[in-house]
Amino acid sequence: MRKTTIFYNKKLKLKDPIMVVGLPGIGSVGSMVAEHIKNEMKAEKFASLYSPYFPHQAIMQRNGGLRLVNNRFYHFKNKEGRSIVLLVGDTQAGTPRGQYDVNEKIVRFMKKFNSKYIYTIGGYSAGPQYVQNPRVFGVATNKKTINELKKFGIIFGHASGSIWGSAGVIPAFSKLHDINSACIMGETGLLEIDANAAKAVLKVMMKLLSIDINLENIDKIKKETEKILKNLQEEQARAMSGEAGQAPSKENMTYIR
Repeated sequence: MRKTTIFYNKKLKLKDPIMVVGLPGIGSVGSMVAEHIKNEMKAEKFASLYSPYFPHQAIMQRNGGLRLVNNRFYHFKNKEGRSIVLLVGDTQAGTPRGQYDVNEKIVRFMKKFNSKYIYTIGGYSAGPQYVQNPRVFGVATNKKTINELKKFGIIFGHASGSIWGSAGVIPAFSKLHDINSACIMGETGLLEIDANAAKAVLKVMMKLLSIDINLENIDKIKKETEKILKNLQEEQARAMSGEAGQAPSKENMTYIR
């Protein structure tokens, strides 16, 4: 495979499609959001993207088979009969050249279907602490889109810094191709998997996409994460109180190397 290629699993006619991109990134927010919508809405896979810019890996499958790492396009219709396209995947391109190549390919693919909106989902770093009540931030390609998304509770003008990877590059290419686009970010505390941030974004996306989904599975992951964090905090507190006032000894001395 010498170039990024999209293979169709099934040809579809999409009605005024909206695309939602949820690929691996900070806090796994994008992946969790897109995968949860896909599963709840029983979305159908219709295309797969392969690229030489992806890691040289094959995924082992439960049936004993294997497949190359890839990104996958899914489709379903919302309550209004409008086509929603989800992009999920195992990975992102690992180099700047790969990011430009793969993400422009994705935008051009959706332009062929006359897509008017592309939303990417990501995490917005709030530091090392756990965010109990995460906010949802956004950046968009034009004022019209900003004003539309503000109605759904997305906060604009407060996030700053750079957006790495597909979450930022896809909206940038969308702007070049005259497609309305925005990056929607859940506030996260740098957890590897932040279900709380994902839940905040999902609540917004339900209204934005005009869909109804169950959040019980997300709540379970959120509660498990909070339980683990609480146990860690208690262990740290016990360790600190046990060490307070004690002189160092050979038994409890540690070294940083």
